Formats: sequence, structure tokens, C-alpha cells
Amino acid sequence: MSAPDTDLFFGMDGTDGTDAPGTDDTGARRRPEDGGGNVPMSVTVRVPAKVNVQLAVGGLRPDGFHDLANVFLAVGLYDEITVTPTAPTEGPRVTCSGPDTHHVPLDRSNLALRAVDALALRHGISPDVHVHIDKDIPVAGGMAGGSADAAGALLACDTLWGTRTPREELLDICAELGSDVPFSLVGGAALGRGRGEVLTPLEVGGTFHWVFAVADGGLSTPAVYRECDRLRERRGTGSGVDDVPAPEASPVLLAALRSGDARLLAANLSNDLQPAAVSLLPSLDETLAVGREAGALAALVSGSGPTCAFLAEDPASASDIAVALRDADVCRDARTATSPAPGATVLRAAV
Repeated sequence: MSAPDTDLFFGMDGTDGTDAPGTDDTGARRRPEDGGGNVPMSVTVRVPAKVNVQLAVGGLRPDGFHDLANVFLAVGLYDEITVTPTAPTEGPRVTCSGPDTHHVPLDRSNLALRAVDALALRHGISPDVHVHIDKDIPVAGGMAGGSADAAGALLACDTLWGTRTPREELLDICAELGSDVPFSLVGGAALGRGRGEVLTPLEVGGTFHWVFAVADGGLSTPAVYRECDRLRERRGTGSGVDDVPAPEASPVLLAALRSGDARLLAANLSNDLQPAAVSLLPSLDETLAVGREAGALAALVSGSGPTCAFLAEDPASASDIAVALRDADVCRDARTATSPAPGATVLRAAV
């Protein structure tokens, strides 16, 4: 039978769990039900998309990464991740439903399965689960859909297995999986430093209204960063850490978030990856122009793209912008959403 909706939100002030069980007396990795107790048979977690209201990109580091000042906002477009146990020793598997799921890998390269493996290894548990991803976040759209799925799978398995992993350990696993995964877990608003994985929560004083123009196809995040480096070299400024100023968050933009001032936020939106995304997919220029002409307060490419984000004055304006984008046939779809949104949240835990 199904337990009541738990509506457990994993925020940046989440409480620590207790010590989790590990291997059995033989040292073998075990299934979680071996420890006894009432084990859920299915857990569903909802996890949000994100938009970067500022993405300042530093120079290329020797390790191949870039330092970032990355101001994240979680937005109300969600994937739902459901995990259920499979037969012993079967190992994890993943299925997916929703738009563009033919682009989602269903092997062990899937970030959600990598999250399952990482948590199981941490606790000495055999990762025998079926992960189903019900996608609504655009695939390869610069809105952290894959990172969201990883964070959702991590929280879902932690709930399913009863491992009660402390918050900091979950965030450590997230950081190992990818730069955007920690924010997908906590949601809300945050400044990401380092590769984007070192988070400081930010105050948001109101609700912001967005339109997201979903492009046909996707852009590879590594390819966009490489193009950013190439464009910097072509401009003669250089692309290394000694050539590019250290990235810093805009104080005016952070003040706009705190006050809930949409017009002030619009005037300070920025994305250092936007020229690279437009260089790789020039049709984005037309999409951005159509949204501006339809009344958007501001327009920018979301993260590494190719989804374009438009900040609107209010819900009615957002609806008008979405209609204009669809009518102009410059995107596959236009979606409205608000921010901020909660991070990964347990919706159901059936026992």
C-alpha cells in the first residue's frame, strides 16, 4: 500500500542523518532489506530545472575545467525519478519517458545510474534498482536535466534503502558526479564557485516569471566551453587562467534577487557562454530577438544552451511571449515557469 505523500524537501539547511548500515559480517555488499525493518518498495522524487541568471566563466585551468561564478535559480520545470528494487544481483537499470527521450542514454553512462552506483558503493549496498525517469526538463538544453536526474536518483535511493546519508555526504557525491548536481539537490537560489559545485545559498525576495524556448536538437556542454576558449583566443585576449579575469558574482544582480526586482534583475543578466552557443547554433540569435520583440524584459541563452530564457514582467506577459515564440516557429516549444523552486523533493514512498 502507498504511504501518504511525504513532501520531504532537501534544502541547503537539511538535517544530517544517522550512521548508515554497510556490509554484512562477511564483508559482502548486501541488499538493504537484509537489515530488517519496513523498507519502501517504491520512491518517487521530483527535481527541478535551473536557469543561470549569471554565468561568469574564468580562464581554462590546467585540469581542463574553468572557474565559475554561477548564480543558479531553480525553476518550476521538473523531472520525476522513481526507483524500485530489482532482483538480487541484477544491478541497476534505467528507463525513460517524455519528450526527446531518445537522446537519453540508457546504459551505465547515464548520470542517474552513476549516482546509484556511487551511493551504493558508499554504503556497501548492492545497487539492485530500476530507475525510471519521467522527463519534462528539456534534454541537452542547458537546464541541468541530466544533473537533476542524478540528484533525484541519489535522494530516491537514499530513501529507498534507508541509508539516511548525512547532507554533506550527499553533496560530496553530487560534486563527484558533476558541477550542476549539487544545486539540483538543494534548489532555491545559490552562488556556485569553483566548477560551480561549491554552493552558497542566496536570498530571493519574490517570484520571477520565465519563458523557456526549447530548441530543436541540443548542444554539448564541453563543445560550448571549447568554443568559448576558441573565441577568446580569436579575439586576442587569450583563454587561460592568467589571461581571463577571475569570475565574480555581480553585487547588483544579487541585490535584485534579494529585492525581487525583475527589472533590475533583467538589466544584469549575463552569460559568458552565450557567444559560444550562438556561434555553434546561429539560429539562437533569431529566437532571442523574437522574445525581446514580444516584450521580454531580458533574454539570454540558458547555461550552455540551446534553450533560451526570457524574463517576463508577470504571468500574462510570459504567456504572450510564449505564444509569440511558438507563432514565429523559432523553437520546438515555449514553456512558462516561475522561480525559485524547491530542490529534490520526495513525493511518494510506497511500502
